[in-house]
Amino acid sequence: MSSHHIVRDDQEPALIIANGSSCNPELLGQLLEWSPVVIVLDSAMERVMKLDIKVDVLLGDFDRDFDPSVYQIQQYPLEIVHTPDQNKTDLEKAFDYLIERKIPAVNVVWATGKRADHTITNLTNIVRYREKLKIVILDDHSKVFLLPKKFEKWYTATTPISLIPVGQVTGIRSENLFYPLSNDTLTIGYQTGSSNHVAKDGLVVIEHLEGDLLLMECND
Repeated sequence: MSSHHIVRDDQEPALIIANGSSCNPELLGQLLEWSPVVIVLDSAMERVMKLDIKVDVLLGDFDRDFDPSVYQIQQYPLEIVHTPDQNKTDLEKAFDYLIERKIPAVNVVWATGKRADHTITNLTNIVRYREKLKIVILDDHSKVFLLPKKFEKWYTATTPISLIPVGQVTGIRSENLFYPLSNDTLTIGYQTGSSNHVAKDGLVVIEHLEGDLLLMECND
């Protein structure tokens, strides 16, 4: 595992390490190499220390007798950010920290898989930061992000793509998906765009009129 990261341009995506299921060390290493700042939530710090990762920011409410000072020497220089507000999750507070620092984008790992309630909350909370922060949540099988009103990206044929609405999303139109959408409406719990895939090598276009639509690039 890389013990340091080489990019120091705040225009590159930061990295947040939460406390869900661990991802593949190769994926984590790739993200670390290009991250200008690495934030670890307090609940994950002990796990991260075992991986020889250089941490820039340790953030959390520091409950359950957590003592952040024990990491200051091993992780020097380490910024310790105490966020006691119980009205937000530690992950949301990490997003707020990045917004204050004017860092425009972040990758998040270890945010899925360990507890279903945490996974659902972490994925759906992306929407409240739509105008302030570009958020991508990654694990070994999925890459999840919120779509703008018009999205275009080149994909290879058969790439699995799922479109998951947060609430209701209207006026959805697609190009180059195997199951096309034309002025469709998706509603969480009733109709979603799960398990679609790219029809052929080339540009995929997805547009929608209203609502919050997550795109999930998934693999088995």
